Amino acid sequence: MTVNDDSFTDWKNREEIAESMIPMIGRLHRERDVTVLLHSRSLVNKSVVSILKTHRFARQIAGAELSVTETLPFLEALTALDLGPSQIDIGMLAATYKDDDRGLSVAEFTAEAVAGALGDGRIERREPRDVVLYGFGRIGRLLARLLIEKAGSGNGLRLRAIVVRDSGGGDLVKRASLLRRDSIHGQFQGTITVDEANSTIVANGNAIRVIYSDDPTTVDYTAYGIKDAILIDNTGRWRDREGLAKHLRPGIDKVVLTAPGKGDVPNIVHGVNHDTVKPDERIISCASCTTNAIVPPLKAMADEYGVVRGHVETVHSFTNDQNLLDNYHKSDRRGRSAPLNMVITETGAASAVAKALPDLKARITGSSIRVPVPDVSIAILNLQLARETTREEVLDHLREVSLTSPLKRQIDFITAPDAVSSDFIGSRHASIVDAGATKVEGDNAILYLWYDNEFGYSCQVVRVVQHVSGVEYPTFPATAV
Repeated sequence: MTVNDDSFTDWKNREEIAESMIPMIGRLHRERDVTVLLHSRSLVNKSVVSILKTHRFARQIAGAELSVTETLPFLEALTALDLGPSQIDIGMLAATYKDDDRGLSVAEFTAEAVAGALGDGRIERREPRDVVLYGFGRIGRLLARLLIEKAGSGNGLRLRAIVVRDSGGGDLVKRASLLRRDSIHGQFQGTITVDEANSTIVANGNAIRVIYSDDPTTVDYTAYGIKDAILIDNTGRWRDREGLAKHLRPGIDKVVLTAPGKGDVPNIVHGVNHDTVKPDERIISCASCTTNAIVPPLKAMADEYGVVRGHVETVHSFTNDQNLLDNYHKSDRRGRSAPLNMVITETGAASAVAKALPDLKARITGSSIRVPVPDVSIAILNLQLARETTREEVLDHLREVSLTSPLKRQIDFITAPDAVSSDFIGSRHASIVDAGATKVEGDNAILYLWYDNEFGYSCQVVRVVQHVSGVEYPTFPATAV
């Protein structure tokens, strides 16, 4: 048998194993509300090839490819346990088992590692929490996709309605079409039908009522059977407490803003300061996409090396706020054609760092350049550290943070030498450290951080919503703090 034959036989064997994993992953998700992860990446509703590629990607961060033959025994062990709602990382189970020298079987080790999801101490399934989207633009539609995706177990968050201005004839059909097809993020994974008589979009069985209003104070959500809901404002029209409080209508319990909040509105970056949200806080902000991209790695560097000062330069994709062709705009430069120019503009991300990291005393400055790409941006974080270090040490630290720390859902790590912006479309992390571009000399470190400013940010928003709604389930094995 030739080498080629050996490779093909190995591939077919791994395909067969991945096929056998799909029903196990599906049953755990539907019947027990357990999300199976592989190094923080969900394997729920993934194809055979996607499962294999996710295993292969592990070599980018762990240094060696992870095989389905290594993770299958842990998945099989999970199916034999009476698990409560949780997220379980079989990649981490496999990695920590290798380092365990107690001679435990896979079943024994797995039961011990996920003990918090077993027995009397486990979390019981909760009633789904209603969610309303106020605005249905780029972020609103991506949030809808994520909320529909996460409704598969019948628990957690449930998208009940979207609120938009009535744009006239065919409005409902056009909005459903924009949800169904996206020029950047591709086709919606599932089926969408429109019930015009009841002003409803049905997506994968989820009935989403479309409410037409241009004034939040006129809507009574209880009239639509909505109660105790979390409303996500995607318009950015109101950013202070007084304006956002207009959403606190009958049926709405909390308001989450997908833009930087002003005044005393808490700016929350999941993974960094989400635990500071008080249970009785009804209005919060998820800050900006760029703030979410730079704050987690900034915290990781500050915790390990200390930061004296820093500057962030963002090279940002163009947005709807800019003009397609030259035309009047209230802001400087943004009136010039977005797809034809690089446009110098301002960013509030640097000043927002203080709200998310109040203990960081270092002065962080920032600026931004909008460039002619429709999605994915890069933040160049230039830091003066409190001590000298080496490039190898910094990369080892950030790789470990991306694998095992509480920031592993926020920070990803890639070593691919030819990575470009489009490779990160659909990334669920707040930012991705580009190892090849990282520069370190003495006490100066320059990090290049890719981020999907649409989808990655939307994932961060959903994490915040899950946290404040009480449906953020624990992850096992537990990460070190």
